[in-house]
Amino acid sequence: QVQVVESGGGLVQAGGSLRLSCVSSGSIFSIDAMGWYRLAPGKQRELVAAITLDGRIKYADSVKGRFTISRDNAAKTLSLQMNSLKPEDTAVYYCNANLLYSAFYARIRPGDVWGQGTQVTVSS
Repeated sequence: QVQVVESGGGLVQAGGSLRLSCVSSGSIFSIDAMGWYRLAPGKQRELVAAITLDGRIKYADSVKGRFTISRDNAAKTLSLQMNSLKPEDTAVYYCNANLLYSAFYARIRPGDVWGQGTQVTVSS
């Protein structure tokens, strides 16, 4: 099946920026919704951002105004630009290339296509 691989994580000071990339092994022209989740110690998994083929975008309230999600279908790449990073953004970030939803702005759940994750650590 299609596989995705994340990269771009690292260690950065508060206020800094990182850009995460998720590269697919196959075409994403037929994938409607893709997105980024994150998981931090002691916290539940959170949907950070999602994007559809027709340009609909959704962000978690905690990152709105700081993060930007985008996709380049020809390059088979999903990206997440993260600016003004805060210590509470520290987590493992996962790409999901098979998001499922009945109402995009109300309820989204992950499908079965996950990347291996990339660690983002923000120091105070």
